[in-house]
Amino acid sequence: MADTGNRTLRLLSLMQDRRHWAGPDLAERLDVSLRTLRRDVERLRDLGYPVEATPGVSGGYRLAPGASLPPLVLDDDEAVALTVGLQAAAQAAVAGMAESSVRALAKVVPVLPPRLRRRVDALAAATAAVPWDGGDAAVDPAVLTTVAQACRDTVRLSFAYTAAGGDESERLVEPFRLVPLRRRWYLVAYDTGRGDWRTFRLDRLRTPRATGARFAPRRLPGDDAVAFVQAGLGMRPGTPVTALVRAPADEVRRRIGRWATVTDDGDGGSRVSMESDALEWAVFALGTTEAEFTVLEPPELVEKVRSWGGRLARAAGSAPPP
Repeated sequence: MADTGNRTLRLLSLMQDRRHWAGPDLAERLDVSLRTLRRDVERLRDLGYPVEATPGVSGGYRLAPGASLPPLVLDDDEAVALTVGLQAAAQAAVAGMAESSVRALAKVVPVLPPRLRRRVDALAAATAAVPWDGGDAAVDPAVLTTVAQACRDTVRLSFAYTAAGGDESERLVEPFRLVPLRRRWYLVAYDTGRGDWRTFRLDRLRTPRATGARFAPRRLPGDDAVAFVQAGLGMRPGTPVTALVRAPADEVRRRIGRWATVTDDGDGGSRVSMESDALEWAVFALGTTEAEFTVLEPPELVEKVRSWGGRLARAAGSAPPP
């Protein structure tokens, strides 16, 4: 029974990761026969998951939107809260979380009942989104979700785009990957009209629409979406930063987890690792720990901390007593 339950959860996870599965491919991934796969699909249906089957040579299975949220996962209020929270996380600078939030949105949104989508949209419309860096590069969560689903499902995407110079154009692309980089979102895609690979800033992208036309994925030059974006924008990779903080990892993670990876270093201390394109941000992040810290790398950050420390000390010395 335990094996059956684990396999059912694995089946559900696979069906959420891809829009459509051919029966033989799905059975192979689960290492079961087609007959066992059919029984497992029926088990999901009994649990309330809307699994659709298509017959024929190209037939298979897909997880479709249902009349209600599938049971044993979330109730309505939890589903709305989760979706809104994921939208907020997708806009934040949480290290490693923004991209994960968009992937989760791509799974959650397609199976939300219409009534819950309306609640999510209403909350989004009534909430003023403030980008964490104070800039004007906020991305509509609906745009993020639509583009993420198109990447996942390998379907062509059309949208209106405003270039840096202000020129507007209509684009038809084969989306490859979403890349969160330096507090912005970028889409790497093959532009069918230009016949070449392009990078698009999502905050300049409007009214994206999945055409439904599937395509065979092309090979990206260099096969590294992050490096492709960096090269196209003339960006240099961020500078690795490592520091030891004299405070427990849980406390440090609570204060700067959004910017860095925090691990326990023993004796009540923490090791903080991050990649920063501006060392001023590293100084700021370490300062928010409100604890003693030692910079291990890079040497330039040591000089930056020393410079900041001198200015702050002089400012404190010139301030009137409380």
